[in-house]
Amino acid sequence: MQELRRVRSGAMDEKNGMATLHDVLDAQWIYDNQRDESALRTVISPLESLLTGYKRVVVKDSAVNAVCYGAKLMLPGLLRYESGIDVYEEIVLITTKGEAIAIGIAQMSTVEMSSCDHGVVAKVKRCIMERDLYPRRWGLGPTATTKKQMKESGKLDKYGRTNEATPAAWKKEYKDFNEPLAATSNAQTEGGAIEAAPVKEGHLEKGSELPSKAEMADAPAVPPTNIDVSDDGDKKKKRKHDGETAEEKAERKKAKKEKKEKKEKRKSVAKDDSDSD
Repeated sequence: MQELRRVRSGAMDEKNGMATLHDVLDAQWIYDNQRDESALRTVISPLESLLTGYKRVVVKDSAVNAVCYGAKLMLPGLLRYESGIDVYEEIVLITTKGEAIAIGIAQMSTVEMSSCDHGVVAKVKRCIMERDLYPRRWGLGPTATTKKQMKESGKLDKYGRTNEATPAAWKKEYKDFNEPLAATSNAQTEGGAIEAAPVKEGHLEKGSELPSKAEMADAPAVPPTNIDVSDDGDKKKKRKHDGETAEEKAERKKAKKEKKEKKEKRKSVAKDDSDSD
């Protein structure tokens, strides 16, 4: 074999946008000495040019910074979306200017986005935009402001949960979607039935159209960053084993212990085999 050359990688190929390191050095010298960035823009492409193959979801400016901090994209923060999005499909979250915020996993299809009243639109897989480029806007809505005042006055505990001093109207009207199902059913029994919210026929809002893929490619480059999105796995485990009897708990622990012993036995057998070899 005389030569092995990669001719394509994703949206990039060897015919378009190729530049040598000497070109980059020359363009940087021109920018530093003549303050002319045209040469630099010809050799350096923004990161958004690699994401033109993903289906796009436009995020409101008020929700951008929350997503940069690892929050899930909720339906109130959704501005516009592309057709044909399926559940668990990889999508790109962008701003109204076409800047890439993050790569996400869709939790709703296009039909659900247009008809649902609340819920998670996408979970962040990899965050691209740096934090605090957009202002923080979470916790400034009317419900969040009222909740803060109630926590200060003692009508809610420090975690925002109901207590003895919580008004009945708040228990009836406020719906906490982070509560376990059992706690929600108890709250409905105590505070009365909670009426279902009316379903919107469409969630498309008036405003600017989706940025074109060419506009995305011309968007300003944003340095990438990794954001560790913490998972509430411990809470889910606790909710899963709520309401267990003592016998069921003992059986679960016994099965866990047996599984651990089998795993250790397999490891010891594998180690003996490798030593014999």
